[in-house]
Amino acid sequence: MRIINNPDFSKELKNILKYIANDKPTASRKFSKELKESIKNIPDNPYMYPPSQYFDDKDVRDMTYKKYTIVYQVMLERNTIEIMKIFNRNKPS
Repeated sequence: MRIINNPDFSKELKNILKYIANDKPTASRKFSKELKESIKNIPDNPYMYPPSQYFDDKDVRDMTYKKYTIVYQVMLERNTIEIMKIFNRNKPS
């Protein structure tokens, strides 16, 4: 399966990494690297995470990484996973 990043996800991730880097640049790089590794594992079992609590669609899932929720959609017919959003678990936008 192919993974694509929605522009919203890319923008939100960039803002999160910038925020982390303000305090600790090495932590920002580590966060980015580990998150990318976790996302790369989604195609192995795309339904391993629970259905999203923010969308009424069984193909939209919520992955938790550290204190963040990553929302992604499984599109089997396109053989694609779209990473849609990332946000602090307590603050969906």
